[in-house]
Amino acid sequence: MSSMMQKIVQLERKVKTQAVDIEHKKFLNDYGMIWVGRYEEREQANSHLPGATNARRSFRMNYDLVLQNIQELNMVAGEGESHVTAVPGGAKLTQQSSIPLWFYKNGIVMFSGPFRSYQDPRTQEFIQDLVDGFFPSELQERFPNGVPFQVSDKRDEEFIVRQPGTVFPGRGQTIDGAGRHSVYSSEQTSSTAPKQSQIPGKKLSMEQFLRKLPETVVKEGKVISIRDSIKTHLLGFPDGAKSHSVTTVETSALQALRERETDSSLSAQDVTTLRLKSEDGMETFIMRMYFTETIGDLRHYLDLKRGPGAALYDIISAFPQRCYSDDTQTLLSCGLTPNAALLLRPQASSHRQCGDTENNNRQLIVK
Repeated sequence: MSSMMQKIVQLERKVKTQAVDIEHKKFLNDYGMIWVGRYEEREQANSHLPGATNARRSFRMNYDLVLQNIQELNMVAGEGESHVTAVPGGAKLTQQSSIPLWFYKNGIVMFSGPFRSYQDPRTQEFIQDLVDGFFPSELQERFPNGVPFQVSDKRDEEFIVRQPGTVFPGRGQTIDGAGRHSVYSSEQTSSTAPKQSQIPGKKLSMEQFLRKLPETVVKEGKVISIRDSIKTHLLGFPDGAKSHSVTTVETSALQALRERETDSSLSAQDVTTLRLKSEDGMETFIMRMYFTETIGDLRHYLDLKRGPGAALYDIISAFPQRCYSDDTQTLLSCGLTPNAALLLRPQASSHRQCGDTENNNRQLIVK
């Protein structure tokens, strides 16, 4: 029975990893780039080449590249920005919390531990995500919108893992070079949590960050300006130009999460994060909903946000291609957990597509 549960857990992890890879492919494809796969996938592919050995290639840590990419990720995650937080009797400005992260010669320490060696496959996947310029996949479920890292660079120090009972519990005496006795306590070396420090080097300005991006890319014969598009997102709407907007929709789950931040006694429930792109692609709706809520609840929140007079629409997903037309189905039964990306399409143009999709699904079930 335990082996069966292990297989189920492995399959669930594989499905989540594939879903993240699909999102990466779609994002890069919008800018004319190609997703080359994860580090483990490339290693597995190389292992089947002629003359390849089954031994895993030795992992090499590129500290400078990782620290540089973390700086850029911190900028995108809103490092240093202040937000208004409600407190009893008023409000105050608070900065976004960050994740403490130490880099050692032989591994890393995140949060308050434990120590993770560079030989650990999960640590290698974590580092490879940073090398590729992505927010680590193992943290995406906990921090779907990203979070800054508070980094300490200890690359020249080797982390020593002390086993229980190996440290002398008392106080010892030694004789120094001048013949004087000095007292040395093991408590001085028992602490393994280093002091935090900033990432070496200056922080990147917006212009420096933009210069690292390609100025333009060519897709289907059209020249697309990457820098101008990113700059528009960072600065807002210059000269009244039309740009994408991201809107957070008020839901019961979102309100409960806010109350939980101020009242730790409230228990957390299963909540999914949905990203819905509007019909013209110029607006994205962010929605936090319970697993048990339905497609009908999703439509209700959208209709309240979009207001009266909005055109009829269908809710579809690009992969797998599916139309969610049954308002009684829960988000969990539709597979829209723990997060999902959806599209809105005018009902007149997508009605045939929804019908074709449902017919194809029925044919697959019959077969």
